This record gives sequence, structure tokens and C-alpha cells, in this order.
Amino acid sequence: MGQSHVKEFTKGIFKENPTFIIMLGLCPTLGVTTQVVNAIGMGAGVLFVLLFSNIFISLLKNIIPSSVRIPSYIVIIASFVTIVELVMHAFAPSIFEALGVYLPLIVVNCIILGRAEAFANKNTVIDSILDALGMGIGFTLALLLIAALREGLGAGTWTLFAIGSFDGVVEIPILNQYPLRIMTLAAGALLLMGFLKAFFNWKTARNKG
Repeated sequence: MGQSHVKEFTKGIFKENPTFIIMLGLCPTLGVTTQVVNAIGMGAGVLFVLLFSNIFISLLKNIIPSSVRIPSYIVIIASFVTIVELVMHAFAPSIFEALGVYLPLIVVNCIILGRAEAFANKNTVIDSILDALGMGIGFTLALLLIAALREGLGAGTWTLFAIGSFDGVVEIPILNQYPLRIMTLAAGALLLMGFLKAFFNWKTARNKG
């Protein structure tokens, strides 16, 4: 993997993180991060749709007429969102129910449409794959960070996947006895997002300096 390929992959994780730097897809970010397991489910769904829509759009970029470019992107994206919905409904019904309306709304997620228009439509399949993986992983990591803080502070637990005798709930000492309930509410999500955005702005400015 050349240096340019590494740059395409890592930009979405750090320099151009879709949540903390570009500030895209904030509705599902704030809506589903009440539990860690929901963040994992949404992140995996967005990563899958982003990867395969980028591949198909890059392959078809010279075939799709410019006059129907955006509608064509939406059809391609909606096809993969339908696959994600069916798979989650069949194999992870609890996550499917928890994500609710945010799952079908992946179709119009600004991150996916933005990468289709700004990148996959103009670059090779390999670069589009790396771009999708970087952006998808960056988005997933952002969701996990926000969910871990919100659920940890607001409920004193981290809810993961139940495996065997493990019920999927990890209790955090002290916080499970004295939780900050506001973190589970919309106001807490906005407050936390503001602090995290300020931190990343400070870190970016410091790196440039």
C-alpha cells in the first residue's frame, strides 16, 4: 500500500473524521448513542453501505448520466440499506428495534451521499474502497466514543452483545450508583458533543501550530 493509499484510508479516521471534524451525520450520532451496542450496530451498517455504494458508484461513474446522478446514487445506497435492514431484522432484532427510524435513514445520510458525490464519483475503485473504509471506521469510532461516555456516565453501564451466560451488561463501579441521568437525554448528548468538538478543534489547532 503506497503513501497515497495510506493517506486516503487514514484521513477519515483522524484528519477528516466525519463526526468530529466535518460534522456530518449528527442526527443518527446523537440519536443512537444511548448504548454502546447501538453504536456498534449503526457503525457496522453505515460502514457496509458506504463501502459497497462507493464501489458501485466508482464502477458506474462513467455510465450514470449526470442528469440523474443523485437519484441513481440514492437507488444504489437504498439497495444496500435494505440488505442491512433485512440482515439486522433476522439476526439482531433487538438492535434493529433500538435503531428504529435511523436505520432506513442511512439512505440519506450526509456522509454516504457526500462521499459518493465528492469522492467515489471522481476516483478509482481502490481509492473509493479506502475512502469508504476510513470514513466508515472513523464514524464508528466516533459513535463508540460518544456512546461509551453517554451510557457510562448516564447509566453506569456499558451494554454489549450477550454471549452465553454473559448478559451483555458491564457495570461501572461508582457510576452505576451515582449516574448522571442527563447524559442519556438529548440535552446531555448535545452537551457532550460540544465538549468533544471543542477538544478536537483544540487538538487540530495545536497540531497545526
